[in-house]
Amino acid sequence: MTKALVTGCAGFIGSNLTDRLLELGYEVIGIDCFTDYYSKYIKEANLSDSLTCSNFTFIKEDILQIDDFPKVDYVFHLAAQAGVRSSWGKSFEIYTKNNIQSTQKLLEYYKDKDIRKFVYSSSSSVYGDSSLPIKEENKVQPLSPYGVTKLAAENLCHLYRINYRVPSISLRYFTVYGPRQRPDMAINKFVKAVLDGDEITIYGDGSQTRDFTYVDDVVSANLLAAKSSNQITADVFNIGGGNRITVNDLVSSIETATGNKAKINYVEKQKGDVKDTWADVSRANELLGWSAETKIIEGLEKYTQWYAEHETKTDVL
Repeated sequence: MTKALVTGCAGFIGSNLTDRLLELGYEVIGIDCFTDYYSKYIKEANLSDSLTCSNFTFIKEDILQIDDFPKVDYVFHLAAQAGVRSSWGKSFEIYTKNNIQSTQKLLEYYKDKDIRKFVYSSSSSVYGDSSLPIKEENKVQPLSPYGVTKLAAENLCHLYRINYRVPSISLRYFTVYGPRQRPDMAINKFVKAVLDGDEITIYGDGSQTRDFTYVDDVVSANLLAAKSSNQITADVFNIGGGNRITVNDLVSSIETATGNKAKINYVEKQKGDVKDTWADVSRANELLGWSAETKIIEGLEKYTQWYAEHETKTDVL
């Protein structure tokens, strides 16, 4: 049985990927330390399906406290400290620990092991404000400490790739959404507010755009990256959904999906927020055979339906 390690297995994307791997017949070892960024109750719910599978092993531990990692064919490294706005000030130490040091420790361990692929989950935050559409060759200049740590981890993956031949690939996600997304994420907050009749807070005037990517498409990108040839020269790929819309239009789409009217409060733009994102995914399409399949309206309808069924599990910070 093919073995895969998934770090951050109780998180938003990690739990969705874990479930898909188990469905495909992989033996999965999941690692998660349940950081206090949001409630462990949500993470426990994310893992509830996986824990019923005989081919799933869960390790509740901090990566930096583990000396001997499992022997596996694939490593999917999703564990990280999330959040752009939370990464300033004293919290930066947490980001360097969970985003940079943990990545280095995994790479150092697996550099001498016979693994087929090391797939790292990066972020479009590495680009900062960049010319559109954003290509992998664009200048990387993050606007937040979070983006700095994700880029640093990317660079570590590249260093171990060229010096130790670790078969690493970094996937730069563009605004992922869908079932199990974190309670602090915009779509979750907007859907909850619209359904409850509460006010939505929008930072800036709402004209900023985002390239929204449905979580199922991100999971597919991970699987294709893992199976890709080690002969391809590129090791960084944009993963964007092709659903670039303004935040104002996003709210309108949520109104359509829910049938409710939004109440909006516009406030000052926050430090670290980029103006626009829009991924050029031609490299992923050509070399990985990947393209997004879920359009924004379809994705929002799926999410609002899921939210209605899991409402009590999505609003605990």
